[in-house]
Amino acid sequence: MENPLRGLPAPPPLGAAALPPGTYAGQVVLVTGGGTGLGKAIAAEFARLGADVVIAGRHAGRLDAACAELAAVAGAGRVAAAVCDIRDPERVSDVFDAAEAAFGPPDVLVNNAAANFPCPAEDLSPNAWRAVVDITLTGTWFMTREFGRRHLAAGTPGSIVNIGASYAWTGGPGFAHSAAAKAGVKNLVETLAVEWGPYGIQINGLVPGLFPHADMSEDIRGGLDRGAPDAKDGRQPALRVGEPRELGWAATFLASPYARFVTGHTLVVDGANWQRRSLVNPEVVPVRAQLGRGPFAP
Repeated sequence: MENPLRGLPAPPPLGAAALPPGTYAGQVVLVTGGGTGLGKAIAAEFARLGADVVIAGRHAGRLDAACAELAAVAGAGRVAAAVCDIRDPERVSDVFDAAEAAFGPPDVLVNNAAANFPCPAEDLSPNAWRAVVDITLTGTWFMTREFGRRHLAAGTPGSIVNIGASYAWTGGPGFAHSAAAKAGVKNLVETLAVEWGPYGIQINGLVPGLFPHADMSEDIRGGLDRGAPDAKDGRQPALRVGEPRELGWAATFLASPYARFVTGHTLVVDGANWQRRSLVNPEVVPVRAQLGRGPFAP
């Protein structure tokens, strides 16, 4: 008998566009963490639609390589890079100045930069906690604040997309630092949509599911492999993982003229994986055991 489980269909091919050509012509899009991974994939979709794209990150070499890739797919727009540590508010101001000098004031901000690694909560050092929260939450706030203040001063509309995580709702065992930070990022979306909506600034969240890519950290990739290296697709209700371009299409929609009445919303793009439940819960395996760590020793 033929297997009736087919999963969700594959997306259109790489290079296809979800919006009309030139949707972002004449607009400037600033993407943090745009030199690698999902940030680069998001930047590519804005570039395909004609945006002038500025990618920001801490590593000049990665940014330069990404610029070359993005220039090859750009519709009619241009691509530039700005080295920036978003934990430093002065550097944040500098990156907006650099974007404005290159192409003009950013019309769209994508807060993609984040830090993460799995760790039992009791093993998290103060520095480890700060490293993740300072980049993921505080850095996102610094970027958002600078974007908002500049648009408020100029009296111009703008759009912000914050990259979130589903454990902002559910909690994230093994990721207490990141889950707490992402919950804050989600709350910023909901709070600022109300505060800044009257001034023409919209803000939405975008939550990726499992989107394997070459720049995944060894910690995260190792966790997937420990779970069952040959069964990643079978662990998703969609029976497949996401393609990075699918996240890019969602981001370009949320920031586009076609979503102007969508604000304060967080869109989850994960094939319903975060809503998956079993009829009978599996046996509880403590986080320490899942990570292969021995008993806690203070």
